[in-house]
Amino acid sequence: MNSSPHIAVVGATGAVGIEILETLARRDFPVGNLTLLASARSAGKTLRFKDQSYPVTELTSDSFAEVDLALFSAGGAISKAFAPAAAGAGAVVVDNSSAFRLDPSVPLVVPEINGEDVHRHQGIIANPNCTTAITLMALAPLHQAFQVTRVFASSYQAVSGSGAQGLAELKEQIRQLENNQPVTPSVYPHQIAFNVLPRVDVLLDNGYTKEEMKLENEGQRILHHPTFKASATCVRVPVYRAHSIAVSAEFEHPIDLDRARQVLEAAPGIELTDDPSNHVYPLPLDVSGKDECRVGRLRKDCALDNGISFWVSGDQLLKGAALNAVQIAETLVEGPPNA
Repeated sequence: MNSSPHIAVVGATGAVGIEILETLARRDFPVGNLTLLASARSAGKTLRFKDQSYPVTELTSDSFAEVDLALFSAGGAISKAFAPAAAGAGAVVVDNSSAFRLDPSVPLVVPEINGEDVHRHQGIIANPNCTTAITLMALAPLHQAFQVTRVFASSYQAVSGSGAQGLAELKEQIRQLENNQPVTPSVYPHQIAFNVLPRVDVLLDNGYTKEEMKLENEGQRILHHPTFKASATCVRVPVYRAHSIAVSAEFEHPIDLDRARQVLEAAPGIELTDDPSNHVYPLPLDVSGKDECRVGRLRKDCALDNGISFWVSGDQLLKGAALNAVQIAETLVEGPPNA
């Protein structure tokens, strides 16, 4: 790929699109030309990137002439409609939706875990689900050391996972409650302020939601582990930003807790934050706006053979979305090892 590629950001005015632009600038990504694309209602707006203003234009199938790299974050329907057109025009697509994650011809990549898969693309590369990515940042190094077989997980997912509307609803409900006004749910089926909702995404026939099944389905692909099993309960919590996951994981090999700590301390993109006797453990507030995920509350699981329990927190707009996409782009620009 061109060392200073022409970048297109699809969904540029959305929450993740804005984070992509900020992440490109912050990491000094070698952007050659920049095209900002969004829906017709956003066309005509301008966005700032590295102290310059760029116009937002309407996304069409003809938007990708001379584009080298298209970063999509506009939802699955948009990706299915326009990502093939972008790839057909010669761009490499990094897609943040669920549209292509389980397509066997499309690499599903977390660069710290399976970055080499980037170079096997056929025009489209998929970003994983945000909760899956954050969970696997802690689980994958342990898998390399002890060979994971199955996990039981409960997520604590911030309202920003529902976009700007989720953030607005939590803020508005807090205001309503403080003023003794009736709460008016809209984004969520129940009040989210000072409450937790034990369902995220569409309910499936097996009783799990689509969000809950992503940990197993996407985890198998990212870990290159087709027999990996995961039972998850995904919960929406009244936190503005950053997801957390409580994980109990069972492994093939006996657990050495000291070795597990060493493995996590050496793993890229993860910080071991684990001194619970002094109230030191990962907090959503502490990882908001941060690139690294944090893992703590590490202990042997007392209910599983060869088990470890841990708590991991990460910014789902960054490692769960924008940062991961930019890291994939960086890997593409670097080219395959020994190329």
